[in-house]
Amino acid sequence: MSSSNEGKVVHESVAQVEHTHHHGHRTRELDAKSKVVANTNAKLTNPLRGIPYNQLMTDVEIFAQERGLEDIIDELKKGALVAQDPAALERHDVFTEEDKRVLRMEVTHKWQQTRTLYYMVFMSSMAAAVQGMDQAVINGAQIIYPTQFGIGDTNSQRDSWLVGLVNSAPYLCCAVVGCWLTDPLNRWLGRKKTIFITCMISFLTCIWSALTNTWWHLFIARFFLGFGIGPKSATVPVYAAECSPAAIRGALVMMWQMWTAFGIMFGDLLDVAFYFVPDKPNITGLNWRLMLGSAGFPGLVVCLQVMFAPESPRWLISKSRYHDAYKELCRLRLTTVQAARDLYYIHVLLEAENEMKEGRNRFVEMFTVPRNRNAALASWIVMFGQQFCGVNVIAYYSSNVFVSSGFTQVSALLASFGFGLINWVFAFPAVLTIDTFGRRNLLLFTFPCMAICLLITGFSFWSTSEKGKLAGVSLGIYLFGVFYSPGEGPVPFTYSAEAFPLYIREIGMSFATATTWFFDFILSITWPSLVLAFKPQGAFGFYAAWCCVLWVLILLFVRETKGRTLEELDQIFAVPAHVHAAYGLRQIPYGVKKWVLWQNVKPESLYDFESEDSSVVDEKGQRELREDVEKAS
Repeated sequence: MSSSNEGKVVHESVAQVEHTHHHGHRTRELDAKSKVVANTNAKLTNPLRGIPYNQLMTDVEIFAQERGLEDIIDELKKGALVAQDPAALERHDVFTEEDKRVLRMEVTHKWQQTRTLYYMVFMSSMAAAVQGMDQAVINGAQIIYPTQFGIGDTNSQRDSWLVGLVNSAPYLCCAVVGCWLTDPLNRWLGRKKTIFITCMISFLTCIWSALTNTWWHLFIARFFLGFGIGPKSATVPVYAAECSPAAIRGALVMMWQMWTAFGIMFGDLLDVAFYFVPDKPNITGLNWRLMLGSAGFPGLVVCLQVMFAPESPRWLISKSRYHDAYKELCRLRLTTVQAARDLYYIHVLLEAENEMKEGRNRFVEMFTVPRNRNAALASWIVMFGQQFCGVNVIAYYSSNVFVSSGFTQVSALLASFGFGLINWVFAFPAVLTIDTFGRRNLLLFTFPCMAICLLITGFSFWSTSEKGKLAGVSLGIYLFGVFYSPGEGPVPFTYSAEAFPLYIREIGMSFATATTWFFDFILSITWPSLVLAFKPQGAFGFYAAWCCVLWVLILLFVRETKGRTLEELDQIFAVPAHVHAAYGLRQIPYGVKKWVLWQNVKPESLYDFESEDSSVVDEKGQRELREDVEKAS
């Protein structure tokens, strides 16, 4: 690999860069109209490129003096040089052979990271398992506790609504209150302490749920569980994104969903194990109580260990704790040069963002600033889609679905465990594909497949053969898990954690997670009544139709973010929505020609008109795109 190509790829693994003060000054000179054209036509290059060497060194010295970092000035200068041009390590003799080896290794061995980074990933995974286990254990418990609480009549509309209300109580809390606590908790406490508090709430409320004796008491306990799930689900992906190197950011952030899937699988396994536990004197329903109580123990594991994990360097710098941030970056990166590079980048990012947010309402700007609005729309679509694709039905009610198709209760629990296992195992391919195949491409490929699987499940209920019905329902649900797990499973939280600029990231993530929990609540509470009214065939057909609608929305409005630094995402989301929608429509004939007719067609590049290889650019599409941008301006 040549040094120029190597340097170019190294830049892609530079820690999360969104702005620099130099780039910010140049950008602010553009008016709103010319900025749209410039952002769309400009090649996505290093924003520090072009700054004279002496000026860059002067900027670093001023930064070190103002922040009391004179003791690491040499490392900061080396870090700034690499941030400006990764190939600089070949031209300047200030870099040691060890510096060069590790910086090259960011490309050749991107998974070779510090133990601390992977320890952070483990903590995030355990926090995710709490959520997954809750979804699974309520799936098993709700075929037992309704009868004990007098709401077990499957032909009663009232009982169906009450069971749905109890099951979905945490997500009502998340949507209405819990998720919106993310911003104040993170500002006051930081990422790490927020995770500690929310995991402790999850642990205590799961134990509380196991001690209830009426449906309304169980509803209250599960409602308070939402105060643990809501802020945690918004904080953990952001925490992982802010600590991870850009080259593997998508894979590490998606660990949230992968280990949520593990929690679902493990919870389904515990449902089977605890189902056979008999009641004890003065304890009725010990089996479902153990199911609900067990979901809190991963939260306790996190509480015991999370305070030993690193704090987000970005949060520390926002509190002017630069030395602490540098120490944490040294724990997260392999060398001090990498840590100094990332420290300087984060600093200039926050300087620019502080100027942006002075005297402004961040919530209003999430919808009034086009770049932010485009990110909010895309995040809303993928989060909305995570519920309307039908997964919540299977996660919460697969036991009931299997029972209604002819399984015994024990067989239904075992079948649900099978879905949980598939959901977890098939999340592993996303670790490799989410940063290569891409977020948007994964969704566009898997949504049609999920729609077909849902139709298979629904049509199977019309089978006159008992064995045919059992086989069809199982096949449809299991294949659904195969396609959901690497696509709509990990993408939404990963996408939302990286789509928003830093100054509104907590609010944006609160909005995104509140979206998924709100519709989780709505669909969970209505599923029993939906089945009662339209039978399983109509209920599964309802979700299959939504998968088709969501495919269209993703094609038109969800932008690809893989392989981009957070700085480059500003330019990607600055492209007007109708321009991206037109580009999406042009991809339909391209896809048909390439993947159906197997023709050798040239792809269109939306964000980079000056392609290094002009032979791969669709000139007609680029010309139409230029015209659209000019009209928008």
